[in-house]
Amino acid sequence: MAKDFSAMEDSNRSSNPDIHSLSDPRRRTLLQLSVGAASAALFSPWLAGCASAQSAPVGATQRLKPGFKSVPVDTSDRLVVPDGYVAAALAAWGEPVGVPGQMPAWKADASNSAAEQAVQMGMHHDGIHYFPLENGAQGSRHGLLVMNHEYVDDGLLHPGGMQPWTAEKVRKAQAAHGISVIEVVETPAGWQMVRPSRHARRITAVTPFRLSGPASGHSLMKTAADPAGQTVLGTLNNCAAGMTPWGTYLSGEENFRFYFAGGDKPDAHQQRWGITKAAFFRWPEHDERFDATRHPNEFNRFGWVVEVDPMDPASAPVKRTALGRAAHEGAWVAVTRDGRAVVYSGEDARFEYIYKFVSRDAIRPAGGGLSKAQANRDLLDHGTLYVARFNADGTGAWLPLVHGQGPLTAANGFADQGEVLIKTRQASDLLGATKMDRPEWLAIDPIGGTIYCTLTNNSARGAKGQPPVDAANPRANNSHGHIIRWDEGAAPGGDFHATVFRWNHLVLAGDPANARAEARGNINGDIYGCPDGIAFDARGLLWIQTDAHASQMYQGEFRNIGNNQMLACDVTTGETRRFLTGPTNCEITGLALTPDGRTLFINVQHPGETPSDRSDPADPARFSNWPDFRPGGRPRSATVVIRKKDGGLIGS
Repeated sequence: MAKDFSAMEDSNRSSNPDIHSLSDPRRRTLLQLSVGAASAALFSPWLAGCASAQSAPVGATQRLKPGFKSVPVDTSDRLVVPDGYVAAALAAWGEPVGVPGQMPAWKADASNSAAEQAVQMGMHHDGIHYFPLENGAQGSRHGLLVMNHEYVDDGLLHPGGMQPWTAEKVRKAQAAHGISVIEVVETPAGWQMVRPSRHARRITAVTPFRLSGPASGHSLMKTAADPAGQTVLGTLNNCAAGMTPWGTYLSGEENFRFYFAGGDKPDAHQQRWGITKAAFFRWPEHDERFDATRHPNEFNRFGWVVEVDPMDPASAPVKRTALGRAAHEGAWVAVTRDGRAVVYSGEDARFEYIYKFVSRDAIRPAGGGLSKAQANRDLLDHGTLYVARFNADGTGAWLPLVHGQGPLTAANGFADQGEVLIKTRQASDLLGATKMDRPEWLAIDPIGGTIYCTLTNNSARGAKGQPPVDAANPRANNSHGHIIRWDEGAAPGGDFHATVFRWNHLVLAGDPANARAEARGNINGDIYGCPDGIAFDARGLLWIQTDAHASQMYQGEFRNIGNNQMLACDVTTGETRRFLTGPTNCEITGLALTPDGRTLFINVQHPGETPSDRSDPADPARFSNWPDFRPGGRPRSATVVIRKKDGGLIGS
């Protein structure tokens, strides 16, 4: 959200040089390093959400290559898939999730109340994962979908938009945020929601969360409403999603700063986190906890990785402070040879950082009356957090964010480990981490163990007073973004807990027809811009989703790229093939496959997005009326189910 460059966060004013003083700006080509040296195993039978270093060597699994014919660039208000595939919308914004006894129908005029929205699908679907409910083949036909709802468009959410702005509208907007858990099943008529369902659940901006890890109970986390500093109401701006080997769901709290009002004189800590005088979403006008001038610590209680057990609807969701505070896009898990969890995360903001967390303890099996999720209830509360430095020579280092090590001392403003984690950005500044071009989703190659990260764009790179280009971020005014990748360890065979790595670029996105050299990119195959969502399937095919903003699309350097899209990439050759295009001004995001690889779930977010990120309530369908195309209707974010007509593997 808020991908309009005029509103994009740009709060890193630190002077750490990292590699800017070392790299040669002329080196704007791919580093010629070998990639894929680490070994990995599959956690999931199909979608590679978790990788392990405990498997056979590279090449032991045959890598799938794209087998479909590319769809063309499209600018129409429709979703297009390749020949031989079918797609259908499922679980659109406003549909009841299936909570027993609480299933209000969606009203096309958006007149549902806040209480009704609290048990309906939230707005602006984002990251998603599929959790089988049965074993064997039936598990691919019956399961849970868990997904994020990143933010809202108040012009669509309320009749009359924000005029007038009321407490009820704030409550409804809060109810449209968060996470949905829904039960789905494949029937002869196609995939359907199961309603009612004992699993159905909404987690919103007012749901109680437990704070865990070193920052729980910290003085900077205590508020008048929560003097213990251990319980937070709600989660905000949930973006990408990960799945753990113990069967839980990880969600990142991304652009939380848009919900807080900082007043005329925010302190240095608040400024480093991009707080502004007024809140974009205007919640503080009717919910004073978002007024940082009155409740400054409430601001510190957001920006965490959230963990949810979808199989236990009575369980409290948790904010894992050991993973650090950031504008987390999401979190993705690998497993070391000795069974420890490694969590990778990027921070979606200009000139911010890439992190990884290595757990202290190994993943525990189920047993003793505990599920695997319950047995690992505290696993992510103990371990070491690192931030990445990308060196100009194609090597890199993971710098520990540990109190008392290096500059992370009381003398430099860090009283304890809790404060290091609450002020993760400031700590990373001091360590000289590499300022990246909006690191968003990450993915771990299930065949080679290589980690991939999308850098969506950064139009401020190289501008006056801003960090110059460097080896890892090699283009000034990086409007189209790129994808970087690395192998852990100093040599092939490294493990995920290694503190050094070797990196190069998979691709620089762009269009060869652009006049500006740095906007042309080096794509091999179908062109695209602004890579965002990214995921591997279990056969090693990389899926890339794009998120160009409405203010960019169909003009200038994006005139040939069309609507946002999803592509498949053969990482051995770099070839990309366009798999689908979305409706007008939408973002394509979220990716989940059933264990048999024959059903794909993706999310279409904010069809009809406006350049201002807020629709005109008098003309809600100005840019899009997908997926209902109802006369006098409005666009709705929705999950899309995609299948091959012959029942074959997706992508084959």
